[in-house]
Amino acid sequence: GFYSINHTDCLESLTHHCFDGTTGELAHAFFPPHGEIHFDDHEYWILGNTRFSWKKGVWLTDLVHVAAHEIGHALGLMHSLNPNALMHINATLTGRKSISQDEVWGIHRLYGETRPPFLQILPQVAAGCCAAVVVSLTAAISFSPCTEFPFPTVPPTLPPPRTKTKTVSEGRNVTFRCGQKIIHKKGKVHWYKDKELLEYSYPGYLSLNEDHMSIIANAINEGTYTCIVKKKERILTTYSWRIRLKH
Repeated sequence: GFYSINHTDCLESLTHHCFDGTTGELAHAFFPPHGEIHFDDHEYWILGNTRFSWKKGVWLTDLVHVAAHEIGHALGLMHSLNPNALMHINATLTGRKSISQDEVWGIHRLYGETRPPFLQILPQVAAGCCAAVVVSLTAAISFSPCTEFPFPTVPPTLPPPRTKTKTVSEGRNVTFRCGQKIIHKKGKVHWYKDKELLEYSYPGYLSLNEDHMSIIANAINEGTYTCIVKKKERILTTYSWRIRLKH
């Protein structure tokens, strides 16, 4: 739905952001099982490409584009490192509207490879003529059905040094601790998941604290977690853990 700046007690919640008027934060979504999506009611929403209106002196924001990005979060996807992906953190600014192989793989990892009811395989695809075939999901989103599925198109990046791999059962609570003596005496800790900065706790998924972090092991939380202890811009130490589910 569309909400004003202080909505649903956001001022009292550490995990639920308030909106900030025009521009800034446009919308936010909640991970499964909640799946709610909130749009800032102060934005100037349009059905069309995001652009600046010199007549009105405001940014006109593509509602379908932003909604598609937030639906990805509501389904359980985090931000993609692929700059061409719909789920990239700056997708609204870049105007990228394509579902990347990274996102297709992410949905497959979360929900399996059952073909969704809206996906129509065109005759050209079945015949192998895939060079320029695009299946349109909406006016704003498209992807190529000819890309190899469900594997990423780029090789995975190597885990950071000093990475411990843990294979755990689904639903287990896993806690990471990040050098208490160094944190309390010298620096500040920063937590990352798959190189993306974690700033807030997400109830039912992960809990952030000063010197440790806890997660509930599930398909969404699989990945590499890293803590970096910094003093100003100097890195004092790093620790990493790779979490995999038992199958």
